[in-house]
Amino acid sequence: MVPHPMRIRSISCLTVLATCVALAHLSACKRSEEAPAPQAAPQAVAFHVTRVDVGNAIGADKKVTAPSVSFKPSDTIYASISSEGASANVSLSARWTFEDGQLVNEATQTIAPAGPAVTEFHISKADGWPAGKYKLEVSANGKPAGAAQFTVTD
Repeated sequence: MVPHPMRIRSISCLTVLATCVALAHLSACKRSEEAPAPQAAPQAVAFHVTRVDVGNAIGADKKVTAPSVSFKPSDTIYASISSEGASANVSLSARWTFEDGQLVNEATQTIAPAGPAVTEFHISKADGWPAGKYKLEVSANGKPAGAAQFTVTD
């Protein structure tokens, strides 16, 4: 007995259709089983100073508790240098000057930040600060990185 040609075509179409559906399903399953593409590692941020604050007190986190631009002669003056980025070795300097550039104090700390960090500097004077205008200049590895100006008033 010879099968009817229409019946053969129907079976062939159904077979092809079923095969396509099965392949599409297998392909979708395979994609969902694959691990997601790896995310690119975040680029390391180069060290840089983000903020320079001065005040007469600091917290345990080395941040100035109340930034100010005016001080009393008897105040200890603190500087909080906030930074971001990573570096194995940064020479952070604070240069404090009075009025026309007269050097009051200069200090350097070597730090090795691995992300956000705060570095503290301070100055004090037992017999009190003379009234006038002062400036703090911050440098990182010898390059200007920030500044703050403030006054001492009687």
